[in-house]
Amino acid sequence: MIRRTFLATTAALDAAAAAATAASAATGSPTHTHATAPTRFVEAGGVRFAYRRFGRPGSQPPLVLLMHFIGNMDNWDPTITDGFAREREVILFDNTGVGATSGSVPDSIEQMSRDAASFVTALGLSQIDLLGFSMGGLLAQQVAIDHPQLVRRLILVGTGPRSGEGMAAQTAESQAVFSAQYEHPDDLWLAVFFTQSPESQAAGRAFLKRFRARIEGRDIEVDGAKVAPAQLSAIATWGAPKPDPYAYLRAVQQPTLVVNGDHDIIIQTINSLILKDNIPNAHLVIYPDASHGSLFQYPDRFLRDSTMFLNRT
Repeated sequence: MIRRTFLATTAALDAAAAAATAASAATGSPTHTHATAPTRFVEAGGVRFAYRRFGRPGSQPPLVLLMHFIGNMDNWDPTITDGFAREREVILFDNTGVGATSGSVPDSIEQMSRDAASFVTALGLSQIDLLGFSMGGLLAQQVAIDHPQLVRRLILVGTGPRSGEGMAAQTAESQAVFSAQYEHPDDLWLAVFFTQSPESQAAGRAFLKRFRARIEGRDIEVDGAKVAPAQLSAIATWGAPKPDPYAYLRAVQQPTLVVNGDHDIIIQTINSLILKDNIPNAHLVIYPDASHGSLFQYPDRFLRDSTMFLNRT
């Protein structure tokens, strides 16, 4: 009885969300925002994917966002997602085994990318723009290579190539950040995403307020003990040394925007330069006094730069 009620409720939510999307298309204005978009579900490959879809449908392909290590849909910055949603549809989702999505977290980037592509295909989309942040950027590279007709443009933020500098294992700075004890759990993100300068830390505290602003219908919190081991294993395998490691990047034919801060302690900034130098059609933006979360420190600048890139003819 409980399961039937749950399924009926889910179906009702999906129907309401679909109606809202249709209304948005008819009126030309978004009916949902980052804070109000309902969580919907779609089945693909035996996985029940949780996602949110909001913004302005139209001539632009939807923008699909791939999340960082131990993050879920609520970890995105609403300034960025709502900013993108003014011009296009935005799709957030939890990949396999994360948040409200079923299954077990894969221990390879290749399988994670296959799952992401299966999710997009299950939505019936023929073309998307793809934004991958941190670990999500590893997946985004693979999806773009494996599905060149599906991905139109690619944004890679705070990420790196296979066998990148310092990517075979956590850097000493990264280990210190993730092993430290914090008075408030969210303070972890101040150390991960921002430098220690007063200006960067102030931007970090503003970000924490923004990403906690959604009150109703929040995603299921990520259980780090269940999710982190598989994700760390996948990242380590991706980062392990290989012969001619950057040759694969020549297969990324999509126009690509690479973004980072000038002092990324999680995936070292040099890796963004490697991506830019080896992807045939890549552009690089580096933000000052910024670490891994440069997009969260400079959300308006990131939104401007990314929108210009996505709209470029």
